[in-house]
Amino acid sequence: MGDTTMKVDSETRDRFAALAAARGQSVRAYLAELAIEEENQFKLRKATQVFREVTTKEGIAEAFDAAFPDDAPTTAPARRRAARGRAA
Repeated sequence: MGDTTMKVDSETRDRFAALAAARGQSVRAYLAELAIEEENQFKLRKATQVFREVTTKEGIAEAFDAAFPDDAPTTAPARRRAARGRAA
């Protein structure tokens, strides 16, 4: 991969340098790691949003359990039995 030059103000450059030094990294290594971390956080936020949208749909848990009966949590039946036992 080739190198490129980015222009930032000296205050930003100094902040990056200080952060990199605190981690024992070069600015290049720090920025590369920072980019990966930010990409991962973006993907995680998006996945969380989609997860929340999907899990609020009526019957989704039951449909999932029906589609993947062998993958159902082992604690779920115990919770259901316990809930029924308390209601009785």
